[in-house]
Amino acid sequence: MANMIMRFPGGLPKALTLSYDDGVEQDERLIEIAERNGIKGTFNLNSGLFAKEGFKYEPDTIHRRMSLSHAREVYKKSSWEIAAHAYTHASLVGLPGNIATKEIFQDRKELEETFETFVRGFAYPYGAFDDASVEILKNCGICYARTVHSTHDFHLPTDWLRLPATCHHADPQLMDLAKRFVETENWWDPMLFYVWGHSYEFEQFDNWGVIEEFCEYMAKRDDIWYATNIEIYDYCKAFSELIFNTDMTACKNPTSRELWFTYGEKDVYVPSGNTVTF
Repeated sequence: MANMIMRFPGGLPKALTLSYDDGVEQDERLIEIAERNGIKGTFNLNSGLFAKEGFKYEPDTIHRRMSLSHAREVYKKSSWEIAAHAYTHASLVGLPGNIATKEIFQDRKELEETFETFVRGFAYPYGAFDDASVEILKNCGICYARTVHSTHDFHLPTDWLRLPATCHHADPQLMDLAKRFVETENWWDPMLFYVWGHSYEFEQFDNWGVIEEFCEYMAKRDDIWYATNIEIYDYCKAFSELIFNTDMTACKNPTSRELWFTYGEKDVYVPSGNTVTF
């Protein structure tokens, strides 16, 4: 039996995404750097913590949350996804179930209303989660939730509600991992490079060059799909719904998405709603 390997849109073997938290002013510069290089990702926001309109920060303040009007202006013109991060950035672990539910659901609801989008992703405040919080996320309609665990590899997650990253942007191995990701060919699995962080850290440590170097190195490669977190989740979810016959000679795609995979030496494309033989 030949090996079957999922491929990303267009038959690409690799995907890259970013994930940044808190809704801070530095996100605007991050968007400019990333999108200049064709890269995008997801912002995880606390809808209960936007700065008051007209609020003036002290000159040495690094963690500067945007006002609601500023956030709406910055994020709505970008190609990035908006995801939840708990209404008041509360750790879900140890909270009574009804309070944890409110933190998630109210954040999701207000973000959807503000940005006129569907909010289905989440990042755990402080990286803290347990089985109870995972169940609450499911009940609130959240599809994936990012942790702060770094794998230093490129495997797809096995549990989307306990989603690890490849690494934080300040990881000393960032560029070594980037080089390995770019140079690896014919891997036996689809490859996902997932970087997370807070954009205020670039100002705090005066190292905007870290993300500039990374984005410039990873930019505009013809074997990488540049996607948001939810785009990757949705593609993988759709792929899991493919139907195969027992001989592995035919495949039906019941979803609304075009899907790709390799089977042995064959590259297979399955249009939405179609059945193909291979």
